[in-house]
Amino acid sequence: MDDHKDTNENLPGGEHQQDDSSHQHEHGEQDESDAESDEQRVEQDLLEEEAHPAAESETVLDEQHEHAGHEGEGHDHGSHEGHGEGHGGMHKGHEQMFRRRFFVSTLLSIPVLLYSEMLQEWLGFSVPAFPGSEWINPVFAVIVFAYGGMPFLQMAVPELKDRSPGMMTLISMAITVAFVYSLASVVFPTQSAFFWELVTLIDIMLLGHWIEMRSVRRASSAVDELAKLMPDTAERITDGGDTEEVPVSELSEGDLVLVRPGASVPADGVVEEGDSDVNESMITGESKPVSKDPGDEVIGGTINGDGSLRVRVGATGEETTLAGIMRLVEEAQQSKSKTQVLADRAAGWLFYVALAAAVVTAIAWTLAVSFDATVIERVVTVLVIACPHALGLAIPLVVAINTSLAARNGMLVRDRIAMEEARNLDAIIFDKTGTLTEGEHGVVDMATVEGVEEDDALALAAAVESDSEHMIARAIREAADEQDLTAPDATDFEAIKGRGVRANVDGNEVYVGGPNLLTQLDSEIPDHLRRFADEAGQNAQTVVYLVREGELIAAFAMADVIREESFRVVDTLHDLGIEVAMLTGDSQDVANAVADELGIDTVFAEVLPEDKDEKVQELQDQGKLVGMVGDGVNDAPALTRADVGIAIGSGTDVAVQSADVILVQNNPMDVVRLVKLSKASYRKMQENIVWAAGYNVFAIPLAAGVLAPIGILLSPAVGALLMSLSTVIVAINAQLLRRVDLSIPELPSGTPATDAQPAD
Repeated sequence: MDDHKDTNENLPGGEHQQDDSSHQHEHGEQDESDAESDEQRVEQDLLEEEAHPAAESETVLDEQHEHAGHEGEGHDHGSHEGHGEGHGGMHKGHEQMFRRRFFVSTLLSIPVLLYSEMLQEWLGFSVPAFPGSEWINPVFAVIVFAYGGMPFLQMAVPELKDRSPGMMTLISMAITVAFVYSLASVVFPTQSAFFWELVTLIDIMLLGHWIEMRSVRRASSAVDELAKLMPDTAERITDGGDTEEVPVSELSEGDLVLVRPGASVPADGVVEEGDSDVNESMITGESKPVSKDPGDEVIGGTINGDGSLRVRVGATGEETTLAGIMRLVEEAQQSKSKTQVLADRAAGWLFYVALAAAVVTAIAWTLAVSFDATVIERVVTVLVIACPHALGLAIPLVVAINTSLAARNGMLVRDRIAMEEARNLDAIIFDKTGTLTEGEHGVVDMATVEGVEEDDALALAAAVESDSEHMIARAIREAADEQDLTAPDATDFEAIKGRGVRANVDGNEVYVGGPNLLTQLDSEIPDHLRRFADEAGQNAQTVVYLVREGELIAAFAMADVIREESFRVVDTLHDLGIEVAMLTGDSQDVANAVADELGIDTVFAEVLPEDKDEKVQELQDQGKLVGMVGDGVNDAPALTRADVGIAIGSGTDVAVQSADVILVQNNPMDVVRLVKLSKASYRKMQENIVWAAGYNVFAIPLAAGVLAPIGILLSPAVGALLMSLSTVIVAINAQLLRRVDLSIPELPSGTPATDAQPAD
């Protein structure tokens, strides 16, 4: 805050601020007029974009290119706002338009409802009449139709031009018929008018579109909020060790920056000095601060804790994690749910069904009672009832909750179709290294000669490896740390190329290395250590030996450690009826060892990165719907080939363009969450479509008078009541999605994993 409090004083030309203020005041009225004109123009553009989704997609892509071209143009508060408009502004504009029209139309609908004779009779109330009160319903209904109904009429035009009637055509037909008939009823009094049905129909459809735009925009708005967390300036450390304050946009890869306690990390990078806990919840969803030490990666926009960090910048601008997430959200916004397409098709079918039913109704009633006002009322009732209030809300409500649940549980969905396809997966292929395993070697077993304790041997090996950065050295040191062992001091460290390391510990010459080291030292291998090494080899494990004063005293079995979560992942996917396959470039022995331990069904070993997609194709050729889980970089061809590509552990690599779904947290159990959420969401969508369309299947024949011969005839009032009831049922059913259990079961060790986060 202090960095910005003197902004006005430091502005060039600050002495002209008073003149500028006067100038603005002088032209205030003109500015207000221009703003009103601009708002009307923008709203018209939004309606045209809503009616032409292809043009909207082109606009989004143009904005992406424009944004990419200006990535180096400063990074101030103004740029935050522009950034938000670039990523979420379009959908925010749609949302605001429908929101404004919904509230205005709903407010104007209140007098219509109050002065509706039908509602007064149903609810047992009355309102005072006064001269001219009979005009309240038609006048306010005309205003609601002109203001709230016009967007649907405009969006129906492209559907009619393409000869592919859908939701907009169905809505437009219903509100137009109700509007014309109701106005005619004022001039030619009939048994009933549809004024209150007309305004509530428009209100509910506006609400449905508002919710749909809100659900799409919220994902991007959450990311836009992240952009505001990025600091405007950074403290760059100069070659002389001093600090200088520079705009974040001027940072370059390789710069060293100082991140003070409580400050935001200005860019992606690696900690070079210091230790602290960093709050990464806004990026990864991890609620607990993450400990950072030298060598650990940090993400731009995250919040530093109590410690001070010196960070070497690794990525800036469009290459950062945050920018990558924004690109993913934009792509998700441009995709359309298959179920939404199904709802549109259902609306198209209902359009033709309604027209056919109206024609049949007109002919049948004309033949039965001759043509009169009753026939017209029947036809109008059929056409109005055909417009499904509930169908307009069936999908948007579920999508809104689905989007919230996915985002809060670390799932970035680039393609909504992928979210729905996940429920039908027959097989999921996991890349082994870094996905099912930790991607790092660990000590999985050890053996010692008689008279040497395992803890003493491990501490001695850790001492020798204290100065080595080799992955085996790190594994030995980590194993010693896990046992709370204190390694003795080592001196005269020496790395022996291709064989191991040597150091002096307590006056003894100690070596750590592989079989080549034993050949060099001409050391004998005791029988029980030889058997240990043979067994480790059969399990595809690497063996490292500890030699003291020429005597072999211990052996350590090293392997890429299987992630604790992987056991439960495989079991849970099997419970869901999904086959689990593993793909790796490792040897067949290594792959089989991991697969046997986890219970994996199919193993693809010794596969080159460029050939991984062929293995995906192999399963697809068997008629299976295949998901691929990988790191999103080396597995790009396979992720692209798969029916559902899932990049896991990409919180610091969100520039992945090959996956359909990005799981921010490096947790394979999120694959299970994805499948469960997909199944639950699709089930709710299908249920809502059945409730929404089922109302029409039931109501249209009754409105047409199929059961009139036995005295059952659906009046417009009862039809409207059923219409409202189906809408309420759809809304309640969608809310039940919030109860879906996405929590991760307890792991084999009994340690409970992070609970799933609820929807907003």
